[in-house]
Amino acid sequence: MPEVEDAPAAAPITLRYIGFCGADDSCEPAKLKEISSQHAYVEWGVLFRDDKRGLPRYASEAWLAELGRVNSERQMRLAGHLCSTHVDELLRGDASFVSKLHHEVGFQRVQVNATAANGADVSVFAQEEGALRCVDALKQAMLALPGVEFILQRNEQTRPLWEPFLEQASPPPNVSFLFDESMGLGVSCGVWAAPPPSHITFGYAGGLCPANISEQLTQISKVAAGRTLWVDMETGVRSKRPDGADIFDLDKALECVGHVTRLGLKPAA
Repeated sequence: MPEVEDAPAAAPITLRYIGFCGADDSCEPAKLKEISSQHAYVEWGVLFRDDKRGLPRYASEAWLAELGRVNSERQMRLAGHLCSTHVDELLRGDASFVSKLHHEVGFQRVQVNATAANGADVSVFAQEEGALRCVDALKQAMLALPGVEFILQRNEQTRPLWEPFLEQASPPPNVSFLFDESMGLGVSCGVWAAPPPSHITFGYAGGLCPANISEQLTQISKVAAGRTLWVDMETGVRSKRPDGADIFDLDKALECVGHVTRLGLKPAA
């Protein structure tokens, strides 16, 4: 596709974070810290799925321990993207893994990827009774860990989990929605969804990359004018080395940061 020129002041939105998910052993935690010190609104996303730990996109235990060490001052913005059994545990009422990520490494946010594509057991909330139990488990986790923001992946499959929070007059302040109809598969959407009510924090994902982020942020600004939000990407910041290795590409991440800077978007204080 043709390159889109950056247009200052094109988007009347406040960009809360720009998230890069899939940080793994192919990059050094110290380098992530260095970038964070220069761009405070960058958020590093780490995927957690035990059956893929240590593979591309899924950090090893040793890498995670090093991340905790370099983040000892707790100044990096980190989001844990929960998949598979980590989602299942949380929906059963066990928030111990989330608590560990928060207290031992410094994760401020967790994203609940409760989809079949991410290995979660979606049958537990397929029926109304099970969905009510899962929603209650999420609410209890939010209350128990007020310093953690819980991001619910908002798409049609996860409707039984996020819709009840819209119906509440005063939902927990640490719940937020990520609009991602591709369910984490990095597929671009044709039209960005309208934002939730003003009392719900939200973000967008789906096919974002250096080549389109300026254009897509401009489109998002038309849908969510005046709102504060974040955007997240995963596949768009990966590359293949000549030897075929699949890597988390910090050059691509920084290219996206450059586009955001030129657009004149100011992160929330």
